Amino acid sequence: MQLLNIGFGNLVSAEHLLTVVSPDSAPIKRLIQEAKDRGMLIDASFGRKTKSVLIMDTDHVILSAIGPEKIADRMAGELAYNEEELES
Repeated sequence: MQLLNIGFGNLVSAEHLLTVVSPDSAPIKRLIQEAKDRGMLIDASFGRKTKSVLIMDTDHVILSAIGPEKIADRMAGELAYNEEELES
């Protein structure tokens, strides 16, 4: 299982991650509200401004204070690290 750091010591399973999006659009704001109403919202931003929204295949929606680009960079770095580990 591959874990991805989404900030403040919080980790999510990279295998269950569907997408990382910015929280600025109206459809994403509705998605956040609907997840909150269903009890499927996880706020991992620790009270800071939400910069990215992670949508999981488990129907959970996770808020993070780290931007989508940085999360993508971390995921790409983890994949490169794991490929190097397999080659050794």
